[in-house]
Parts: sequence; C-alpha cells; structure tokens
Amino acid sequence: MDIDANALDEALTASPFSGVVTVDVGESRVLERAAGHANRPLRLPMTVDTRLAVASGSKAFTALAVMRLVENGVLRLDQPVRELLGQDLPLIDDAVTIEHLLSHTSGIGDYLDEDSDWEPVDYVLTVPSHTLTTATAFLPLLEGRAQKFAPGERFAYCNSGYVVLAVVLERVTGETYHDVVRRLVLEPAGLERTDFLPLNALPGDVAVGYVHDDGDLTNTLHLPVLGNGDGGAFTTAADLHRFWCALLDGRIISPEGVETLTRPRNDVPEEDMRYGMGFWLHETAPALVLEGYDAGVSFRSTHLVESRTTVSVLGNSSEGAWPVIGTLAEAVDAHVR
Repeated sequence: MDIDANALDEALTASPFSGVVTVDVGESRVLERAAGHANRPLRLPMTVDTRLAVASGSKAFTALAVMRLVENGVLRLDQPVRELLGQDLPLIDDAVTIEHLLSHTSGIGDYLDEDSDWEPVDYVLTVPSHTLTTATAFLPLLEGRAQKFAPGERFAYCNSGYVVLAVVLERVTGETYHDVVRRLVLEPAGLERTDFLPLNALPGDVAVGYVHDDGDLTNTLHLPVLGNGDGGAFTTAADLHRFWCALLDGRIISPEGVETLTRPRNDVPEEDMRYGMGFWLHETAPALVLEGYDAGVSFRSTHLVESRTTVSVLGNSSEGAWPVIGTLAEAVDAHVR
C-alpha cells in the first residue's frame, strides 16, 4: 500500500496530532510515527508502545464475547433480550434480540444519541461517573429511554445496545463484563497490553485523554470511570495488529463465527462504510474497521484481510487524529480499488 509521505506529514501537523500511527504487514512494521504527549503537563512524549483508548473500537470485544457464548450454546442470536433482562428496562421492546443489539437495528433509545447534536465536550452522564464500574451499574443510565423504531426496521448506531449486551454477559456468566472479555477475548488473542482501565488511576504507560487539541482539560469527568460494553478499552498499535491476526486465524471464535460478525448487514452511507455486528466494513473491499470517537479519543484501525495489513491511528484528543485518519483512509481506498 502506497502512502503519500508529504500528505501524511501535512495531516500530522494539521491538528496538531498527538498519538500513534502504524502500518503492519504480516510480521513486519512498515511505518510508525509517534507525536505529541501522552501526558501534557509532564511533557511525557508519546511512543509507539504507549497504550491509548479506543472508545467504540471496544464494541468488537463485546461482540466477540457474545459470539463465543453463542458458539458455546449459552446464548442465541435470535434470543429475545427480555428473557435475560426480566423486569429491567421495560421500555425495550419484547421483540428485541441479541442480533438486533449487535447489528444496531434494535431501535432502543440511546443514552448517548449520536444522531443528536452531541459533541465530545458535552457532559452526557446522568449518574455520577465514579459509580459506573460494572455493566449492571449502567442500568439507571439506560432507564426511561423510549423505543425509537420497531426492532429490525433499520440501522441506527446505538451505544445503549452494547451496554445491554454487557449486562447480558454479566447475567449469563456471573462475572463482571471486564472479566468476561478478558477470559473470552483478550487472553485467547494474546493481547497482554489491552485492558479496561479506570480513568482516575491510569498506569504510567497510558496516554491521558484530552478534550481539546490544546490545554490540559482531561476527559475524566466526561466518561464512565471504567468503560463498559460500548467503549473503554485501552490498547497499543502492536496489540491491534495482533488482534486482527488472532481474529482471522480463528483463535477467538470459529471462522464461521467471524463470518457471521463480519458479513455486511447494513450500508451506512453517511459513514462511507458498511456494518456487520461489532465491526465496521469498508464500503466495497474486504477490509475490516474499528473506529472510536469520544472525549479525548480519536481512533481508527483498518485491516486489509487478503494482505494481513493493519493501518492504525490512535489519538489522545477528541479531534486531533481525524486529519491523519482521513489521509490514510484515502491510501486504503486507492489500494483496494
């Protein structure tokens, strides 16, 4: 894949960019850049091994944990979620299934409605952020949100749907969501530097998320203290490539399960992509995409299946990575067309 070095350099300085950019092909790293600071007040430089948040990129981990339990016979894709919610969240339609939630076709109301005028600078949580440490703790945040349309009627990206899936995982396993994902996804994939980390106690090798491209305002009060089914994982560029290879090598779920999750189900023209279940897909080519956008996070990782190529951009500000993401997306498009 050819990348215009001048265009990349221009994108890196446009925001300015703070984060990590890598391209891995098979066993080889063919491009890497690190820029900006992992901690601004301390002037701690970003490195290619820094761990960064991926926001909604974490939804793939939720989908994979669910699919593992489907393959183990614990859950069914056509299973009504009401069977597992009981009396909780009564506004969720009784016809909503696990598959509806995975594919963003459930129609349930969203606590973070990205179709509204939401911006990453907003404080959207209606409960104290420090209480959000398990999926079950999110139930008060999800309450009282009316069904928007009939299940299966259309695609509408829904963060609440993935938190509900995390609640389901906790109920059928008796574990916390984070422990389920570690056991079923992160450990089989060998992702030793990927985890869900508390925002108020980040380790020293983790980049702090900043709401703006300059200044020291962090995202700690904008997000749950411990991200859950719809986001919150931290990882490295190397672990992202390791993840894609483990996924496609059948080390997390079966090849049939991978096909189920990554089969195109909906065209999403406003994003110039398609969606499967837990994964974005290139609009025309066999390429898989994870993407995240939140306060202090701008992220995309694209994997070209046939060449085992991973193109990742991880940024620790809300907007700073998008010029770089756009430049590399153009390079991907030119390569696959």
